[in-house]
Amino acid sequence: MDFNFDIIAGYLPLFLKGTLLTIGVSAASILLGAVLGLFVGFGKMASSLWLRLPMSGYINFFRGTPLLVQVLLVHFGLVPMLIGETNVIVAAILALTLNSAAYTAEIYRAGIQSIDHGQREAAYSQGMSHWQAMRYVILPQAVKRMIPAFGNEFIVLIKDSSLVSVVAAPEIMYYANSMRGQYYKVWEPYLTAALIYLVLTYFLSKLLLLIERRMEA
Repeated sequence: MDFNFDIIAGYLPLFLKGTLLTIGVSAASILLGAVLGLFVGFGKMASSLWLRLPMSGYINFFRGTPLLVQVLLVHFGLVPMLIGETNVIVAAILALTLNSAAYTAEIYRAGIQSIDHGQREAAYSQGMSHWQAMRYVILPQAVKRMIPAFGNEFIVLIKDSSLVSVVAAPEIMYYANSMRGQYYKVWEPYLTAALIYLVLTYFLSKLLLLIERRMEA
């Protein structure tokens, strides 16, 4: 195998640019997805059937269809409807946010329902309302149990962000594909991209492990 490190060196500034965009898009999407997922998760747990059914449909759609299809639908359909034109960065963040929210909604639901029902009854006995009990008693305990799942979701989201390259979002895989097209090489661009994703997910997993240990202390 004729492995050429020179072309990798030439593309390193572009790979760095793509890495920063990947991190930014992923971070924005996980934060927005966590907020949206909270509302979706509470909606799915609501007593009202009219609220529960749409939230369940939302979760089933985004968990049951390929992210690649969602990216294309958002880029060519939803974004032009919202802002009147296509925008790859907006499409990337919006698609990943909508997808992430479906998964984080289930994380919230599982975390909240894992707390013993007696905790809620004890809060009610102290005169707390439903939302006060949720805010001061249930959620603080549930969040600790959610952290590993949120960490896994962030790691998955970073890797899944590679799919936004299909709409020419200038992230890691976009430049890997550009290198392949320019030099007609396969190993150099894709092994470089794989190494970057590996480094990102490795350090993120170590950071999340540190956060888990501090919260358990």
